[in-house]
Amino acid sequence: MARNRLLLVLVAAVAIAGVSVAVAQASTKGRSHHHGRHGGQGGGPATATPIKHLVVIFQENVSFDHYFGTYPNATNQDGSPFHALTDTPTVNGLSGSLLTDNPNLFNPQRLSHSQAVTCDQDHGYTAEQQAFDMGLMDKFVQFTGVSSCSPPEFGEPGLVMDYYDGNTVTGLWNYAQHYALSDNFYGTNFGPSTPGAINVSATNTFGVICGPASAVTGAPPCTAAPGGTPATPGTVQPQGPGTLYSDADPNYDVCSATEDKNGAATTIQFDGKNVGDLLDQAGITWGWFEGGFASPGYVPGKPSTDDLSKVCTGTHDNVAGVSDDDYSPHHEPFQYYASTANPTHRPPTSIAMIGHQDQANHQYDLRDFFAAADHGDLPAVSYLKAAEYQDGHAGYSDPLDEQRWLTSTINHLERLPSWKSTAVVIAYDDSDGWYDHQIGPIITQSQTSLDALTGAGMCGSDASRVPSGQQARCGVGPRLPLLVISPFARRNFVDNTFTDQASIVQFIEDNWLGGERIGGGAADAMAGTLDHLFSFGGRPAGPLFLNPSTGEPERRR
Repeated sequence: MARNRLLLVLVAAVAIAGVSVAVAQASTKGRSHHHGRHGGQGGGPATATPIKHLVVIFQENVSFDHYFGTYPNATNQDGSPFHALTDTPTVNGLSGSLLTDNPNLFNPQRLSHSQAVTCDQDHGYTAEQQAFDMGLMDKFVQFTGVSSCSPPEFGEPGLVMDYYDGNTVTGLWNYAQHYALSDNFYGTNFGPSTPGAINVSATNTFGVICGPASAVTGAPPCTAAPGGTPATPGTVQPQGPGTLYSDADPNYDVCSATEDKNGAATTIQFDGKNVGDLLDQAGITWGWFEGGFASPGYVPGKPSTDDLSKVCTGTHDNVAGVSDDDYSPHHEPFQYYASTANPTHRPPTSIAMIGHQDQANHQYDLRDFFAAADHGDLPAVSYLKAAEYQDGHAGYSDPLDEQRWLTSTINHLERLPSWKSTAVVIAYDDSDGWYDHQIGPIITQSQTSLDALTGAGMCGSDASRVPSGQQARCGVGPRLPLLVISPFARRNFVDNTFTDQASIVQFIEDNWLGGERIGGGAADAMAGTLDHLFSFGGRPAGPLFLNPSTGEPERRR
């Protein structure tokens, strides 16, 4: 009986999906945020809101419950107590029987500040669907848990169930206290990092020209060597026949792995539109900025300092003293497309050209972002990707290294004159397989051998709900954290509106592009709106400066 009752949750989610799509489409059609167009400063483009600069900080591998499951209540046992503001709203998180009588094999346990470094969990497209167990959400230990995470290191083999609170992810909890948090935001599809990166930039994992069967379905392997010059840079090509469901490096990147141990090609090439193409066509400045993209000796504004033979060779140690490469090719979505790739990692011709079209083709090192920001040339749209040791990905990063980078970056932005017209979105690429108790609606169905959400080979059974016939896009996927930090963010606010990774692209389209959509089955046309996280009336919120080591407020002005 309990199983039958829980299955009703999934049935309801399927039904709600149709409503969600209809609401999303109705809400985005011709939407102008009810404020008219805002004239650009210094000749900049007009926008639908007062936001002239959007900074998307795209982190790695965290479920909502893993970071915010008990928000705003921390145990205060680690020597750095977190005390929530008295009017803090609650979230759809972990409480009651979910903590004490969870349907999984183990109850969720709090991870302390001293347990910040953990191993990676299983976060494959199929494994995550199996963990959801037709909506029962009770097989995470069996399908996404990693058996090597067992006593005595963590006290139980059910690490995949565990969570942090405000004594460890202190900075993120403090941002939520003063700005806006969503507890109803999801990965657009199931699966690991690369699908998430594609969804926050193109909102469609379909369109693969070539790639390995280990990551792509419906397309042949690539034959060209990685790093080749795109045949038509800046020109959008038709979508390919395949769908991406797992991680593999981009074909247009000299830093990509070239072949597997058997000599088979391992890279992927996409065609079709991404949001960068739309911004280019409209003449809007933008860029993807990633740690380690340039050589270690590179100095922004001095292209001659970037030794192209040493790009992607930078490394750093995490808080546990373990070294890792800074740059990850499969985290860089625009390198998969001929129109937006910078295969050899050429630097911008000058700081003033960052965000504009030149030899860098909008793909940059993180150092370029801060150089442009400090020079007064912050692009309209910027995606930031931390070096691996600071991106939050379990296995090589951790919440403490992540906190240091997040707070340092946001502190820097808040000190700039451009802050008064800036919004920062903190989002994540996937859940890493970490437990989250909430299933989202099935917006895009799929019926392939890779699917398992509603039965073997099934993610819903309605072929008409497979967008444009594009299979292997089961979604939405796991629930993920999302925060908005801005003078225009609602204060100490939790948004319950359904959104997903494609909602970020949709916001860009609505603010700068008059509501244009990518098309070709892309999920931006079906996404919920981020509007509810903002308030464009009244007094803007002041900046919040956090200590990078503790995550606690330093000063507010």
